[in-house]
Amino acid sequence: MGYGTDAALTLQVLEERFTVCKAEDFSQLDLSGEYCFTARTDEEYSVVCESSKVPPNITEREDGWRCLRMMGPLDFTLTGILAKVSAILASAGIGIFAVSTYNTDYIFTKGENFDRAIRALGEKGYKISIPCRGI
Repeated sequence: MGYGTDAALTLQVLEERFTVCKAEDFSQLDLSGEYCFTARTDEEYSVVCESSKVPPNITEREDGWRCLRMMGPLDFTLTGILAKVSAILASAGIGIFAVSTYNTDYIFTKGENFDRAIRALGEKGYKISIPCRGI
């Protein structure tokens, strides 16, 4: 699926709260949640997961992350989308980190900056999809 302009992209608010962790290994990951991102390098095992699913064998953690998902799937030929979103948020003084999957990108900000991030992106024409909660 391609988009004519970046502003046609929709960013979906994920309701979950996330934690970024460094783990001893991946042996105790709880994969029962909707979201779990892992990375292994020669120096570390990193996990980004729902805060309620943090594995017990972590050595470091940072709580309080919120997430926007770029609605996709995004075509691999599209260029600069993440860079433009990052630049908008950087201009607003909001730090991010991103995780890319085969289908799309996920943009994480600290919870205290999340509403400002949504406003900044909305002001630049990005559509923000916020889940409706039942009564």
